[in-house]
Amino acid sequence: MIILPKKIEEKLKEESKRIGISEEELILEALSKILNEPIDPETKIEMHLKLSEKYLKDAEDFLVKKDYVQASEKAWGAASQIVKALAMKEGIEVRSHGELHKYITELSKKREDKEIITLWFSAISLHQNFYENWLPEEAIKSGIENVRKLIEKLRKLL
Repeated sequence: MIILPKKIEEKLKEESKRIGISEEELILEALSKILNEPIDPETKIEMHLKLSEKYLKDAEDFLVKKDYVQASEKAWGAASQIVKALAMKEGIEVRSHGELHKYITELSKKREDKEIITLWFSAISLHQNFYENWLPEEAIKSGIENVRKLIEKLRKLL
């Protein structure tokens, strides 16, 4: 955990949202430039995997606290990070929602596994719930379970 002044924290959130990457990814990129230490693909894969694990644990913690909005967003984050890790393994850098959706659709076709896209739709619904807060508790729990299944399935491809 990094403690930042409020102005810097707000700018970090704003910029990460603007360019479509997590705050952690933005910090890593900034540090890479400042320290003149290029980030190789293996390091990026490792970062995405760690973020996926962290966000899934966070989702489960928020679920216990009955903070369903935050649980939804963290589960989405976990799913998107595992997809980014897998794409990076193939030499593809995914930086937007559209690129995530395109990559997962192509992966589902290539693997001839329709379940991948079905599980992905649960993550998308959870992400939407973060903004609209309309899903009932049971749907959120089910969605998070589907995200867990998606992560397990995609981890096997790494």
